[in-house]
Order: sequence, then structure tokens, then C-alpha cells
Amino acid sequence: MDNPAGDTPPRAVQACHELLAWLIPLLDHFPRSRRFTLGERLESRLLAVLEDLVEAAYSRERDKRPALQRANRQLTVCRHLWRLALELKVINLKRYEYGAKLMEDLGRQVGGWLKSGGGSRETAE
Repeated sequence: MDNPAGDTPPRAVQACHELLAWLIPLLDHFPRSRRFTLGERLESRLLAVLEDLVEAAYSRERDKRPALQRANRQLTVCRHLWRLALELKVINLKRYEYGAKLMEDLGRQVGGWLKSGGGSRETAE
């Protein structure tokens, strides 16, 4: 499968990558009692989102929608897990707000990609 965008990944892929690069080191500082439950679930689900977005980026037009829908559902679960981390006092409010903003931005990009018919690239750069 060819990447119609060339070497430049769609913005949603890059946003997910940046979210993971920020979040993974933070998860390492979760208390042991939460690192292997809540932290591991957040990490694995966000990695699944990234995998789905990359799959969509390299898929033919008609095959993008299922991968984007999976990514969107996984991201919704991540938002709930992230809020739970705040409620359990695993993260402070400032980190919660920053992570929630990154997840919200990613969700908007995935949603826009879906609304555009699952096109190969988001239209807004």
C-alpha cells in the first residue's frame, strides 16, 4: 500500500505520536499500584490508536473508515482513563489539563478525517 501523502504523515498521526512521546515518560512516574493497570492501559490503547491511524494513512480510500472509527473509539476510552487518573490523584490538574487538550486536539483531527469521508489527508494544515 502506498502512502498517498508521500513522506509526510497526516496530522492526526503526528499528533498521536507527539501525545505518546509526552505521555509515556509520564506513565513511568505513576505509582506502582497504578502503573501496571491504568498506565499500561493508557499506553496500549494510545499505541492502538496510532496503529489504526497509520493503517488509515496507508489504506485505499474505501478502507480508511473502519480504522478511523476504531481509533476514535479507542481515543474515547483513553479520555475516560485519563480522567480516572486525575480522580485517583495519580496526576495533578495541570498535567491532566495538558493531556486532555492533546487528546481533544487529536480527537478533532480524527473526527475531521472521518467527516471528510475518510480521505487520505485532513484538509486543514
